[in-house]
Amino acid sequence: MKHALRGRKAAAAAAMATALAMTVGAGQAAAQDDELIGYPGPDGLIWVQEQRGSGGFVSGGLAARLDTYTTFACEGGGSIEVAFRLEEHPDRSPAPFTLACPAGSPARVTVPLGTGLHGGFQAGVTASSPSIRWGATVVQPE
Repeated sequence: MKHALRGRKAAAAAAMATALAMTVGAGQAAAQDDELIGYPGPDGLIWVQEQRGSGGFVSGGLAARLDTYTTFACEGGGSIEVAFRLEEHPDRSPAPFTLACPAGSPARVTVPLGTGLHGGFQAGVTASSPSIRWGATVVQPE
């Protein structure tokens, strides 16, 4: 009797593990289809794939000879306010801006930071709601 019970428990556990693996796999596929901002490729310095609510990032390792661009995307029925602080170039910090984040499909904006930047910079994101999804990239195309 004990062996039959163990066999049923083992079979139930195996079925549960299979169902969980299928659920996780389906969730990962759905997340890839619902991506806010894609992988920036070899020119990327920063990739914030997705955050919720307020946050930010710090970028470093900028090559002064290359143009620098940062792109933000968001969705969720509110907005994000983005403010920059360029450590080595306080006179070149872009003005803060607000990006409307529609419900459904993401909004996107690219901000050119120019050439000659070295060191790093900070980007702070203030979301209008903790449920706002946002992502960002920093690239220096060769």
